[in-house]
Amino acid sequence: MAQNTDKILKVGIVGCGGIANGKHIPNLSAQKNVEIVAFCDIIEERAIESARKIGKEDTIKIYTDYKELLKDSSIDVVHVCTPNKSHSFITIDALESGKHVMCEKPMAKTAKEARAMLETSKRTGKKLTIGYDNRYRPDSLTLKQITERGDLGDIYFAKAHAIRRRAVPTWGVFLNEEEQGGGPLIDIGTHALDLTLWLMDNYKVASVKGNVYHKLGSKENAANAFGPWDPKEFTVEDSAFGFITMENGATVTLEASWALNTLDIGEAQATLCGTEGGADMKDGLRINGEDLGTLYTKKPELQTGGVAYFAGNSESQAGRECRMWIESILNDTEPMVKPEQALVVTEVLEAIYESARTGKTVYFDNKLVASLG
Repeated sequence: MAQNTDKILKVGIVGCGGIANGKHIPNLSAQKNVEIVAFCDIIEERAIESARKIGKEDTIKIYTDYKELLKDSSIDVVHVCTPNKSHSFITIDALESGKHVMCEKPMAKTAKEARAMLETSKRTGKKLTIGYDNRYRPDSLTLKQITERGDLGDIYFAKAHAIRRRAVPTWGVFLNEEEQGGGPLIDIGTHALDLTLWLMDNYKVASVKGNVYHKLGSKENAANAFGPWDPKEFTVEDSAFGFITMENGATVTLEASWALNTLDIGEAQATLCGTEGGADMKDGLRINGEDLGTLYTKKPELQTGGVAYFAGNSESQAGRECRMWIESILNDTEPMVKPEQALVVTEVLEAIYESARTGKTVYFDNKLVASLG
């Protein structure tokens, strides 16, 4: 279906913190079919400042109660950029009010909340997507084409990497378990897991075993890229690890940490091992395999472009995410990040926390993935 180039989508932003100002607002502003018409934040000055930054402080409507923003029937789309705790109810209310919704990752604080979001989207017929923008990187898009073509064969082992040596976010509510639902697992581990499951195209989970650690968060005056953290405020884990078995027997390991004594670091990376070849993102995109009795390693030259969905070197992954989301609304097509997929990510993250708490393996059943068919 051709894009409706005459339609202007009116967008409201709920939550005017770092992710809104650094990612959503500038990329929405760059879309020719978008007009940002409203900002909402519980701290009014933050909403006003966001409007000021884009030179529209005199025209954009400012709210401190998101429910008042949702009463505006002219708004077509809402972007939810708040702490994890409020993702679900703001998204559900926005969908119920007739708006399409992009919610920042993770989908929700709990799997129950995420399932309610998915159900509401299906019932209302409004589109819902989650902000997993690492899918839109050139290396991710290239590797997706490679896996879809079958170059790696049956992918039976994968690693989802999200490891920092010392980069604990000390601003906002990142260290607050009540607001966020967890630490690095739900913050950066969620990106790595989403990317890995998407590249494998495997969302049918059989079981999850996990361990969570609070080892380094109690240290005083610790070296950290973002300055020392306050141990009294560090109420989330500093590291978490999961062992995931899929219904077809494939294994996925997930490693997530903000602070770990290791030099093997990397975020939102996947390692895939299949019957015909393998791939990883440790040193750019690397494809490995064998041919004519000889092992090989290939490194695609991603800067040349030519990748599906890739509009050129000037477009960032966040810009590509925003453009494709808006196009899915204008063309009435499925968003690239489907809420059904994001739901499984949240279910696995919750299972890792649950397994760590109980010391037991969490077993999934068909009901948890029934929405995927």
